[in-house]
Amino acid sequence: MGDMEKKKKAVVFGVFDGVHDGHRFLFSQAQRHGEELIVIVSRDSSAERLKRRKPKYSEKERMNFVAAENGVGRVFLGDETLSTYGVLEKICPDVVCFGYDQETLEQDFLLWMLKNGEHYDCVRLESFMPDAYHTSLLKSL
Repeated sequence: MGDMEKKKKAVVFGVFDGVHDGHRFLFSQAQRHGEELIVIVSRDSSAERLKRRKPKYSEKERMNFVAAENGVGRVFLGDETLSTYGVLEKICPDVVCFGYDQETLEQDFLLWMLKNGEHYDCVRLESFMPDAYHTSLLKSL
């Protein structure tokens, strides 16, 4: 396959502890930025540090949930160490998409790019009814 035929790859990151409509909206928006959507699922250890609680589902289960979603091309596990982004070396994405509520991740990623002399196109995606579809809010219902 020559360079001209290479599919443009869009990447999103997340814990995805049970996939809901907000995640599906994230996937559909990210798909607009590439022909292939690749989802990077946080490792159990990272998810626990990020969310300050153990995920309800294992990283393998969370990968399976995401892989079953429409439009998701491939699913990878994130790095063992937070703020390293080595997984991107395997993927070589054209664009990295961040959810509306991932400001901290986006800032961390931009800093990593700066420190490592890397460059990826980055896009901030819109929110989908953020008051209704946020996993931590769903738990309180």
